[in-house]
Amino acid sequence: MFGLQRLSFAREGRDWPLREHSRFVEAGGLHWHVQRLGAGPRLLLLHGTGASTHSWRDLAPLLAGRCEILAPDLPGHGFTDMRPDTDFTLPGVAAAVAALLRETSFAPEIVVGHSAGAAIAARLILDGAIAPRLLVGINAAMTPFPGLAGKLFPPLAKWLAANPALPRLFAWSASIDREASARLIAGMGSKLDRRGLNLYARLLATSGHCAGALAMMANWRLEPLLSDLPRLETPTLLLVGANDRAIPPADAPRLAALMRQARVETLRNVGHLAHEENPQAVARAVLSQAFPA
Repeated sequence: MFGLQRLSFAREGRDWPLREHSRFVEAGGLHWHVQRLGAGPRLLLLHGTGASTHSWRDLAPLLAGRCEILAPDLPGHGFTDMRPDTDFTLPGVAAAVAALLRETSFAPEIVVGHSAGAAIAARLILDGAIAPRLLVGINAAMTPFPGLAGKLFPPLAKWLAANPALPRLFAWSASIDREASARLIAGMGSKLDRRGLNLYARLLATSGHCAGALAMMANWRLEPLLSDLPRLETPTLLLVGANDRAIPPADAPRLAALMRQARVETLRNVGHLAHEENPQAVARAVLSQAFPA
């Protein structure tokens, strides 16, 4: 699509994490890659911008002992495609996920979203598409960029997304710069092992994936969600990486104050990718909230 390179499951997916649980689903006009595993109450995992199902590689098996997991690649990300008319606004992506959930007859009792995935989860709930008993946001990206960045970033992202050559340029640069993904992740306050870095490098070197991530960033407006959060009645746990440099940890208490039933838990020694750095701690927090003693 758009002359961009897409990830091939036969090629890049040959050693993809949890490949044995992968399947492909047609829903809402998109060809989705999803992973489904475990048994028990249904739990939906939604990754953030620029990531994919690979980010749940260690957390999902820990949760699958108590829950049935569904984890999709978001539109334009990983092995899920996009179309020229794909709506990359927050309501649009939420509607696409809702179509996937209808097609798979998957009604989640628990939703765990990382970064932008938490915003998508909240939008799904507020729009009445799902009615979980628990929402967990990991370094939830639900507030607009502050100050001057908030004014400059959206038009810049739109310009980047509108230039079809830029995703190919980004991918080409990442393919020859082996440390690009490592610098990006370090800039978010996170530390990953070599396998984790290699998986992100594989994504960043694919122009179709870069285009999907840029399209989401270009169309992301969080002010309406922020206005609607006081209507969110779902019990919510906001997990915060103390070292997060992408989403200010101080945002979480302000978010919690807007919601009716929310609390904050801080995870030490992890950054924005807390669920990849310490999946055991995240799993304990999610399961203890989902299944209180």
